Amino acid sequence: MKHLSRQWLVVLLGLLAFAAHAQEFRVGFVNTDRIFREANTAKAAQAKLETEFARREKELTDIGTGLKSLSDKFEREAPTLSEAQRTQRQKQLVDQDREFQRKRREFQEDLNARKNEELQQVLERANKVVKQVAEAEKYDVVLQEAVYINPKHDITDKVIRALNAAR
Repeated sequence: MKHLSRQWLVVLLGLLAFAAHAQEFRVGFVNTDRIFREANTAKAAQAKLETEFARREKELTDIGTGLKSLSDKFEREAPTLSEAQRTQRQKQLVDQDREFQRKRREFQEDLNARKNEELQQVLERANKVVKQVAEAEKYDVVLQEAVYINPKHDITDKVIRALNAAR
C-alpha cells in the first residue's frame, strides 16, 4: 500500500511539473487573410496593381462593350440580311469574341501572376514582423493556419500595427 501511494505521489508531482511548464509555453496566431486585407503594405500593393492594370482592364471593358453592341446590332438586322451576309457577320462576331476571350484570359493570368508576386512580398515582410513580435514577447510558437484558435492567442492586430509602423 505504501508503495502504491509513492507511485501516485510521483505521478502527481510529474503532472504538476508538466502543468507548470505548460503555463510558460506561449502560443500566438496570425491571420494572414486579415493582414492581406488590413495592413497598409497590402493596401499599397493592391493600389499598385489597380494602377498597373487599369489601362488594360479599361481596354477589355471597351472591347466587350463594343462586341455586345455588334452582337445586338446583328440580332436586329439578321432577319433582313441575306444568308451569305448573315454567315459572314456571324463568323466575324465569333472571331472577335474568340480574340476578346484570349485577351481577357491573358489579362487574368498576368494579373494573377503580379498579384501573387505582390502578396509574396507582403507575406515576407509580415513574416519578419511576426518573428520580431514573437521574439520580443517571448512566444514559443506562432501559427498562421489553424482550424480553431482562441482569440486570446491572436496577435494579428499587433503584427498589423508593427507592419504599418515600419512603413
